[in-house]
Amino acid sequence: MRIVTHDYGKARVRLLKVRRRGEIHDVRELTVQVLAEGDFAETYVTGDNRRVLPTDTIKNSVYALARKEPVDRIETFGLALAGHFIEGHAPISRVTVDIEEREWVRIPVRKGEQRMPHPHAFTATGAMRWTAQVARDRKGATVESGLIDLRAMKTTGSGFEGFPRDAWTTLPETKDRILATDIRARWRWSEHPKDFAAANHQIRDAMLEAFATEYSPSVQNTLYLMGQAALAACPQVAEISLSMPNLHCNKVDLSPFKLDNPDEIYVPTDEPHGLIEATLARE
Repeated sequence: MRIVTHDYGKARVRLLKVRRRGEIHDVRELTVQVLAEGDFAETYVTGDNRRVLPTDTIKNSVYALARKEPVDRIETFGLALAGHFIEGHAPISRVTVDIEEREWVRIPVRKGEQRMPHPHAFTATGAMRWTAQVARDRKGATVESGLIDLRAMKTTGSGFEGFPRDAWTTLPETKDRILATDIRARWRWSEHPKDFAAANHQIRDAMLEAFATEYSPSVQNTLYLMGQAALAACPQVAEISLSMPNLHCNKVDLSPFKLDNPDEIYVPTDEPHGLIEATLARE
């Protein structure tokens, strides 16, 4: 019997970093996963742990490096983490760092006649999180950025027609429907942008603008237009992968209550849902 593949590490390492600039504070909330590959087969086969860096040490390294390194860009922090493990532990031949970031924004508060961002009070922006994956071996590193759980909806400007039908097809064709989705996207950099966060925001905004302004004959076409917009917005992106569930909103029949429903009352559902995915790359 042989081991085909193996890796190990620490997952769900939660980190909150507060940078204090007098009264003004900056916060970053991350969830980190570090997986190492390398010369560790012996511990699986015989239980010999001489080459195995404890996962508790991996966790502590995340916190120690967060103290020493800036955490304002998850991609650069991921690069620092990957470099630490590759350069400091000879049995490791490859390390993959995955990071999610929950975004916090300053709460606007009244100051005189205006509302100003509070220097040290924040609110989360919603379910959406930024993501980064850094994979590094002895030859170099690759970086991917992305986002998950970006919920978007438009209440018109979407339809679905001209599809094939068989004996079990019940879906009616429509020129006008609600389109709702939770966007998951990941993009691979051909070169590093000057500012990862600024570039990531440009990509997100370009995708959302395409979602909002382009008529959607299908989720597939909308996904394509969003990916196309992302590539146009940032020339340093080589390819982008998108996953978009079709979260249905079903119109409620109010006739039993002697009420009409002029396309106002719906039941939002997320199970079961259609799932549309694709990867777009430059020519």
